[in-house]
Amino acid sequence: MAINNNQESLARALTYASAREQAQALAQGRVRAIELLEHSLARIDRYDGAINAVAVRDDVRARQAAVAADKLLAQGVRQPLLGVPITVKESFDVQGLYTTSGNPAYADNLAARDAHAVGALRAAGAVILGKTNVPLALADLQSYNALHGICRNPWDLERTPGGSSGGSAAALAAGYTALELGSDIGGSIRIPAHFTGVFGHKSTYGLISMRGTSVPPGRVADRDLGVAGPLARSAADLDLALSLLLNLEPLARKAWCVSLPPARHLDLAGFRVLLLDQWPGAPRSLSEQLVVDRVARHLHASGAQVMGAADLPAGLLPDLPLAHRVYRSLIGSSLATPPKLSEAAQRMLEALAPSDESADAAWLRAPTLSHRDWLMNSELRHRMREQWERLFETIDVVVTPVAPTPAFQHNHTEPKDQRTYPVAFEDGIHAVRFMDLFHWAGLPVMPGLPATSFPVGLDDDGLPVSAQAMGAYLEDRTTIAFAGLMEKALGGFQVPPGYAPD
Repeated sequence: MAINNNQESLARALTYASAREQAQALAQGRVRAIELLEHSLARIDRYDGAINAVAVRDDVRARQAAVAADKLLAQGVRQPLLGVPITVKESFDVQGLYTTSGNPAYADNLAARDAHAVGALRAAGAVILGKTNVPLALADLQSYNALHGICRNPWDLERTPGGSSGGSAAALAAGYTALELGSDIGGSIRIPAHFTGVFGHKSTYGLISMRGTSVPPGRVADRDLGVAGPLARSAADLDLALSLLLNLEPLARKAWCVSLPPARHLDLAGFRVLLLDQWPGAPRSLSEQLVVDRVARHLHASGAQVMGAADLPAGLLPDLPLAHRVYRSLIGSSLATPPKLSEAAQRMLEALAPSDESADAAWLRAPTLSHRDWLMNSELRHRMREQWERLFETIDVVVTPVAPTPAFQHNHTEPKDQRTYPVAFEDGIHAVRFMDLFHWAGLPVMPGLPATSFPVGLDDDGLPVSAQAMGAYLEDRTTIAFAGLMEKALGGFQVPPGYAPD
């Protein structure tokens, strides 16, 4: 569809605007939905041959939806996202598109209806232009698969944007769309947000319907630990999307609906913040130190009450290594058909002593965990959630790094569980195992707590780094509000070099 130069200029000015700002421009008639869409499609045409963030495009239907949105806007209809172009993670069902989770075995899995979360965004007026890239079976910190190829980081094409919502984060950073829908069970929203410098929210477990996500199709029960949540370039858009994604489960709506408590504070000075900068028993990486030091500096300047683990009464902070062991056990036993262990992992399993209660042992035993043992782990999960709740009577948020390293270079060696990644420490570069990159990301997952990843600037190599704010059960608005206040203090999202609208 032809767009004149003035229309192109208006759309170009909104390239890195928030979804709220784009919706406002549409409602005010400063730009049309079809103009915004054509600009998004043009950026994908220009940049995505290299990035490969958008795995599935839906140009024809997106144009039809944009034209329909323009008609509604002209009639005075107002909806939160009316006419705003967005993409969603490939693992979410979009009616009429294929859902594969990057698995060739499901290449013919055509979705008959929208996932609940996708339907909610569409009902709010969003124009869905396509689906974004993921790793095979959503099971990696990199996003590549045999169906859709390798997704690359706009900050450095030799590096990954993360996984499993890697395409989601890359699309935001490259200025394709302003809002994305992802999922998270092992940092799959927050780590890609950290690697690309955008915002991501892991919602409280059970808060957002997961119906219509991933494969095989037709699953009714939610996978244990897994949640849906938004990614965006601002904390305000996370809050907007969260409001739209609540109360989607038809059966639950018969009797109840959730009404989330408001943010505990509206300024940083009111927050009581627990900063955790080092995982127990592990050295602190230079990236972890940079992230926490940068956050601490701004919190102290704002007048916030800042404390470390040593400032807490004995026993108030949950046992983090135990929490990680339980997490590894629960996540490893959450798949009905777990992947086969590599030969090296199988040998490790066979050599385990019965008394070994390490996190590695928990991961190795998880696929064959008895129901009784699973119940014991689940009981520990709920006890720890209550312990976190007691801690959150003393503090408002826990702030940690998201991962021990910024985005790393692509590494597709097999088996995956034997991969290592270079991480910088005070005494040099060390090879860190794949399984040891999840300490911080897994921390809020096991007890089902909300956590928001927010950018804190660039490191010395010019790569984005982020922190995460973890909050009390169902207090998602507090972690998002905290991220928004840190956004004002630290500057928030930065456009990667070479992607500014020209």
